[in-house]
Amino acid sequence: MRVHIVAVGRLRTGPERDLIDDYATRFDRTGRALGLGPLNIHEVEDKKGGGMAAEAALLERALPDGAVRVALDERGKLMTSPEFADQLGGWRDQGRGDVAFIIGGADGIDPSLRASVDAKLSFGKMVWPHMLARVMLAEQLYRAASILAGSPYHRV
Repeated sequence: MRVHIVAVGRLRTGPERDLIDDYATRFDRTGRALGLGPLNIHEVEDKKGGGMAAEAALLERALPDGAVRVALDERGKLMTSPEFADQLGGWRDQGRGDVAFIIGGADGIDPSLRASVDAKLSFGKMVWPHMLARVMLAEQLYRAASILAGSPYHRV
């Protein structure tokens, strides 16, 4: 199952990009034997300043057809890392070809797009900058693959 992070904004060179690249490489290496990956990152930018609706249209175009759509949203479901791993493994076991995690811009995800997703995931009640949300998601994807592989990376 291919995994996608579809996000508003371009991540420049720097420590966040380095972390994402590192976790993506780890995820791809660990996930390959589990039928997970590769991890693809799709960045969209609304250069015309059309707001959330314009961002939603760009995000929609970047989403793979038939993908499980998961919005990162502070109103979403809180999950433990093992629960997240089980969910990811469950989608894979159902034969889903793609899962896409959607990260909105500064104002979040347009309500129309948020209403169309299959699941909403929260990293807590706090709002996180999209750069850090991407890093945290990339790490959790690697952690999920490690849990599913029985690796000692995740400790309870």
